[in-house]
Amino acid sequence: MSVSIKSEHEIELMRHAGHLLEQVHDELASHIKPGISTKELDRIGEDMIRSMGCIPNFKNYQGFPASFCISLNDEVVHGIPSRQKIIQEGDLVKIDAGLIYKGYHSDSAKTHGVGVISEEDRKLIEVAKESFYEGIKFAKLGYRLSDISHAIQAHVEKHGFSVVRDLVGHGVGVDLHEDPQIPNYGPAGKGPRLQEGMVLAIEPMINAGRYQVKTLADGWTIVTVDGKKSAHYEHTIAITNDEPIILSSL
Repeated sequence: MSVSIKSEHEIELMRHAGHLLEQVHDELASHIKPGISTKELDRIGEDMIRSMGCIPNFKNYQGFPASFCISLNDEVVHGIPSRQKIIQEGDLVKIDAGLIYKGYHSDSAKTHGVGVISEEDRKLIEVAKESFYEGIKFAKLGYRLSDISHAIQAHVEKHGFSVVRDLVGHGVGVDLHEDPQIPNYGPAGKGPRLQEGMVLAIEPMINAGRYQVKTLADGWTIVTVDGKKSAHYEHTIAITNDEPIILSSL
């Protein structure tokens, strides 16, 4: 495993990439309403990324056919945008997005509840987000990678939800997926020590039911095995000599 350490200049470029990506997320959030297709959201987002002079990094990545992963309800991640998928009241919509700015990637994901959602769904979205912030309390010098993983799992399970095991966070830089892999579960005190200049995508994916998932026939869309809903929250962060910086937020 070779973990890339980024210079201050590289982190600045990635911070700018992240700021642009957050603007795309904000714009898409304003369009998530009953009646819109996931394909239309993908088009709006891709147009915005290209208008910024950036490249949507998911498009054609390992053959993925769209610019955004848009996953509904029991779809955990990698949902393919489609004209047939029309967003409805009560849905959970997960948008996982990324762009390339001056050769550097940004990557982040958010879960949106559409209109009136159930109390459990609201809590699921909230706990996914909270678990990210619990995790990055340990994204500091002196800790090991799995200290982040363990904190995420502990928070999620404390609230009665489960952590997806088959998918992990990752390093980010000139490639979308770099070393190290960052599970959202496991014992503390394992893996490499965190170093200044590491840039990591931390992304809890949590399920209302069991943690097991399966891939649909399209080869991409990953769903919960029990049909229960899932939530996803992700930001790209940089390890510093102090607190971590969230690069993909405004």
